[in-house]
Amino acid sequence: MLRDVLAEDWTALPPWARNLAYRLACLQRPDDPQLLREAAADLLSFGPDWDAFAQELKRRAAELE
Repeated sequence: MLRDVLAEDWTALPPWARNLAYRLACLQRPDDPQLLREAAADLLSFGPDWDAFAQELKRRAAELE
């Protein structure tokens, strides 16, 4: 659902809702490197406050591959 909504309109969800949606998705599929990278890319689009979290998600994705 999240991919479909964001593909149709990137601004359809406010940042807090996107963050929550990706957090829930990552909790459900913690071993999915593609999802972790998507979540990291999404976090990077919302400013430097989220950069450390995004880097951690990227690191975890790299470890899984």
